[in-house]
Amino acid sequence: MKKLVTLLLALLMVVSAVTALADNIKMDKLTLQFVPSKDADVIITGTKNLPDLLKAEMANQGYDIGEIEISVGTNYNATGEAMGAGSIDIGWLPAGTYILYSDEVDVILTSTRAGLSNDSENPADWNGDANKTVGDSNNQVGFYRALIYATPSPYGKELAAKVNAGEKLTWEDLDKATWLVGNNSSSAGYIYPTLWLMENYDGKKLTDLSNIAFGIQYGDQFAQAAAEQADIIVCYADGRRDYEAAWQLPIGESDPTGKAGMGRQDTIWNELNVIGVTKGIYNDTVAITKVKPEIYNDAFRTAIQDALINIINTEEGKAIFSVYSHEGYTKAVDSDYDGARAAQNAVR
Repeated sequence: MKKLVTLLLALLMVVSAVTALADNIKMDKLTLQFVPSKDADVIITGTKNLPDLLKAEMANQGYDIGEIEISVGTNYNATGEAMGAGSIDIGWLPAGTYILYSDEVDVILTSTRAGLSNDSENPADWNGDANKTVGDSNNQVGFYRALIYATPSPYGKELAAKVNAGEKLTWEDLDKATWLVGNNSSSAGYIYPTLWLMENYDGKKLTDLSNIAFGIQYGDQFAQAAAEQADIIVCYADGRRDYEAAWQLPIGESDPTGKAGMGRQDTIWNELNVIGVTKGIYNDTVAITKVKPEIYNDAFRTAIQDALINIINTEEGKAIFSVYSHEGYTKAVDSDYDGARAAQNAVR
């Protein structure tokens, strides 16, 4: 009798589960897009298992999704514009890009990441093998910094030597350099480096520099730095960790993540020296388009939030989102980014 009862209960559970799945909301397709803060092929390779995981999690949340498509935007603004047009449903946007498009998109999650072993505001404290930074996963933080780096070009070495000797660089020192920076909605690649200049050089901005190229992706910045084709680049604080292996690999080879070898002889910690440290930047967002009512509603918003949080809390999920150095997600609202909005308005 006990075995019979147990069997009946098991059958009831199966029937209930099947019935629940049958009642799930059906969606033909969900489109996801990442911004190119890493090389596009690295992102696509790193996130290849996300569609299957997300389909399974969304089914548990009451949504059956036929296809999940992942792409990488050509630049940060392109992803914001695609979400604003409704051709992309969910996007991974830096704070600066989110703010720029927050009339058309809404934040649903904020990323957390491992704090770094170094958080000094003194640039010299970041330089050399002795000051190599490592991550601390036990210290999850909601911010990161951008760093201004002098490259191993002849003039870059001059700038680094002054900073490492404790000297403050003058505006004239910086204006003589050749700069590579990111898109104007990139927090680490544009907005906060601009704020750093404004705060330290009488309100001057990146746009006041004489020799500067805008909209350069991080991978290209590091490659040109290694080739000594620029004197200064800007990037998030753990950028050297991401390109450490590729920096010394022979040209023509690739590291395990697909980054092309840059052919340098010395380490990236010795050769790419920090000359400026920005204020803390609020972490990246996961955002949702506002223009599609079947996507932008409370039920779906809650479902996608819970699904992505559940995924990143697994080992496989952590491996997927490590491509962005994301180690966790917390639910977010637009007002969380008011500080970042004020920073962007100051830059404008």
